[in-house]
Amino acid sequence: MSESMPILTHAHQEGLFAELELAFVRFLARLAPEAGENVLLAAALAVRATRQGNVCVALDDMAGRPLLDDNEGAGGVLPELAPWLAELMASPVVGGPGDFRPLVLDATRLYLTRYWRYEQELAAQLLARGAGGRTVDRERLVGALAALFPAPAPGLDCQRLAATVAALRNLCLISGGPGTGKTFTVVKLLALLQELAAPAVLRIGLVAPTGKAAGRLQESIRGAKGRLELPPELLARIPEATATIHRLLGARPGSPSFRHHRANPLPLDVLVVDEASMVDLALIAKVVDALPESARLILLGDRDQLASVEAGSVLGDICSGKEGNGFSQEFAGELTRAGFAELPHAPGGVLADSIVLLEKSYRFDAAGAIGRLARAVNAGDAEEVVAVLRDGATGEPALHHWQEEASLARLREAVLAGFADYLASPSPCEALEAFNRFRVLCAHRRGRFGVAGMNDWVEGVLAEAGLIRCDGYWYRGRPVMITRNHPALHLYNGDIGITLADEAGRLRVFFAAADNSIRSLAPARIPEHETAFAVTVHKSQGSEFDGVALLLPEKISPVLSRELVYTAITRAKARFGLWGDEAILREAVRRRVRRTSGLRELLWGEAGRNKII
Repeated sequence: MSESMPILTHAHQEGLFAELELAFVRFLARLAPEAGENVLLAAALAVRATRQGNVCVALDDMAGRPLLDDNEGAGGVLPELAPWLAELMASPVVGGPGDFRPLVLDATRLYLTRYWRYEQELAAQLLARGAGGRTVDRERLVGALAALFPAPAPGLDCQRLAATVAALRNLCLISGGPGTGKTFTVVKLLALLQELAAPAVLRIGLVAPTGKAAGRLQESIRGAKGRLELPPELLARIPEATATIHRLLGARPGSPSFRHHRANPLPLDVLVVDEASMVDLALIAKVVDALPESARLILLGDRDQLASVEAGSVLGDICSGKEGNGFSQEFAGELTRAGFAELPHAPGGVLADSIVLLEKSYRFDAAGAIGRLARAVNAGDAEEVVAVLRDGATGEPALHHWQEEASLARLREAVLAGFADYLASPSPCEALEAFNRFRVLCAHRRGRFGVAGMNDWVEGVLAEAGLIRCDGYWYRGRPVMITRNHPALHLYNGDIGITLADEAGRLRVFFAAADNSIRSLAPARIPEHETAFAVTVHKSQGSEFDGVALLLPEKISPVLSRELVYTAITRAKARFGLWGDEAILREAVRRRVRRTSGLRELLWGEAGRNKII
């Protein structure tokens, strides 16, 4: 291997390629011994791309550049584009669109074949659903909307608009930031659909990508139903039970396939997918494949949040061609006939009429610091971000520099104030509730200011204050986050438990169940987990806390982005503090996540080709 592929071997030694990439390259070399190093190098880059969250590798962006981050090209220089493409097209392991080969070359994008198929199939399904309208009784629709939205918000009532779009289309995507009322909108939306379907009762599925997100969705739906003044028989037809996507589809242990697929579709009339920004390309493609053509698909999420950990930025790709709540002239006319004032027209593809953007936050005051901060980050306005943080309008001096000795003292104060209440709570229920009022969020898992280092530091701070006694791996007050689904124990990735003594004085780990009951397990039965005083920003998605402390690393890194900072800020309801270097913060706000994909172009045509997501 080292003699025949010196550039690949050197890149592996320098950390560019993982063992996964080399294993795939060895497989291809066995399939086609004549494959040259340039073909195998492109294959390794395609695997590495999916590991980094991309769907494919854009060869035109990489051709002619040094393989490693050195100006001299000591690690080797990638081929020029034209001869590289020619060599790939001549290789037996590379096919064109539709060929059955390990790799697919589509223009200048190189895919692993299964990802090319996921992308093509998802785009076709979404466009077909987006083009499909629903026939509804117009008078009945107008009457039901008047009953559900008796006092429309001034201006354009986006929640009422979302419900109407869902009634009139097979596909409805609702995007909005925290506090814009996505779940409340969905409950009204489902009430509208059930009212229009009466006397039949629609079969509705409610799912989210993780157990934690599914639990929050269930809690939010129950709360929203409790605030609605609707007939009891209509409220009863709005389901509360939620599931993870994997559970709904019927996951098969040790297999990437599911029990439900096109040949065995889900028995549903409506499917609601919450936290859609967290769903990767492969999973959402399997969801859409398993949904009957006659069923409505409703996607909820925040297009400005971090994309999925796995390959793809599906929600961002779908929304990339939509700016504001404008619609085609034909569909705007339909909405006008449903009781809306004249709506702006917007050119765009088929999907434009299926997307609604919720623009008003009911959580953040428009002039409040957290709302201002989130908008400034989304706009990439680093000057305004720093100005808001220095303003201290969040209730504390919010930008703390690591170089200043007082910064760690302030973080210590924030940690003690944030975690003291749960450690003093008299019951597991109150402890779990109090623990979710504050969290330390990190950009990285490793390093001094990563999750592992900060959990150790927080333990030391709380122990020094006499709030905990770390006299073993398990101790009273230790919070843990489950890191892998374990259906047999009803524990899922992201679930939070608190270690406390039971009535007999034995340590147990207490979790809040989906029905708001509390259950406990012996520590020895807890599956894969980690201490959870500090978690990554990625792991915090779908959660909200009264207060958040965000820790940036000491050096700029690929994970830092505008989306990461925005996601962290919008986890906080009342207090937000940031610890880090101002220059690193400014750079993070300037940088957007760029995920390589062909989905935007497939959905939106040329308008989606160069979108940065």
